Amino acid sequence: MLKAFITIVLVFGCCYLVHANLSTDTIIVHKDARMDVLSSKQVTANKKASLLTSSGQYKGYRVQVVSTSNRDQAFKIKGELLSRFPDQKSYTLFQSPNFKVRIGNFLKKEEAEKFKLQLAKLYTTGVFVVEDAIDYTPSKEEEDQLLQQ
Repeated sequence: MLKAFITIVLVFGCCYLVHANLSTDTIIVHKDARMDVLSSKQVTANKKASLLTSSGQYKGYRVQVVSTSNRDQAFKIKGELLSRFPDQKSYTLFQSPNFKVRIGNFLKKEEAEKFKLQLAKLYTTGVFVVEDAIDYTPSKEEEDQLLQQ
């Protein structure tokens, strides 16, 4: 009984002292200036990683023109796209049982939507914007601008 009483008195006494020290003392933290540099580098790395897929390609958009099970039709449409839009790359993708023909490498959805409107005049059905890993290599200025956003 006496041991329990002494233990309780000691615990309350220690709690009182800790509380008294915390309420009257101040804590000063000196931050190393290198932490700011490290933090800004980490922010930049995170922004860049958010723009890339796991395979290292940029996340972007393409316009899907057709999805068909007919291989010849898919390659015919791809050829038409190449001749009408020589400045855009076109891609044929096989996802069983369909061949999908996509065109473009757009970073922003708005750009892909604009191009989709042009394609919708030529191909009346099945034209829509899809998210895709795109072929894109930005210049240093473009990369800096992307990381600022």
